Amino acid sequence: MKWMIASDIHGSALFCRRLLAAFDRERADRLVLLGDLLYHGPRNPLPEGYAPQETAALLNARRERLVCVRGNCDADVDQMVLEFPILSDSCLLCAGGRTVLATHGHLWNTQKRPPLCPGDVLLHGHTHVPAWEPFGEGNYYLNPGSVSLPKEDSPRGYLMLEDGAFTWKTLEGEPYHALTL
Repeated sequence: MKWMIASDIHGSALFCRRLLAAFDRERADRLVLLGDLLYHGPRNPLPEGYAPQETAALLNARRERLVCVRGNCDADVDQMVLEFPILSDSCLLCAGGRTVLATHGHLWNTQKRPPLCPGDVLLHGHTHVPAWEPFGEGNYYLNPGSVSLPKEDSPRGYLMLEDGAFTWKTLEGEPYHALTL
């Protein structure tokens, strides 16, 4: 299974379209979205191309290929316009024989760690900064960064997962980091 992982679209139809173009280019089987889909939140500026209704329509058109978790800017009212589930705080994926806990990052993160077995991976967005850091007992913290509002001079991008290998890429598809578990 080939997974594309992205986070923090924050209602930008412009960058949602670019993400979906990358999804098509990558020929991924599924797109995992780590929350903050439609709303920009009170701490963020309006992202370029802010159009939550258009973003919802773009994502609804791909509903059968999406796996999503709830972000701190996602609300029950968002679920009313989205045709796929977004209200779970986490989900589990498998990668290279490891369990990957996917969450947004506002509830579970490296400071407030979820219960993990040695070797498990914590995958979250929320910070808008890409990350690949070891912690705990052979655990890794991975973050794809943000699609629409990157921070700390990081690129707008996503993460690819295939056969236990993670590759961070810009929205244009240029790889800039890789990690094999």
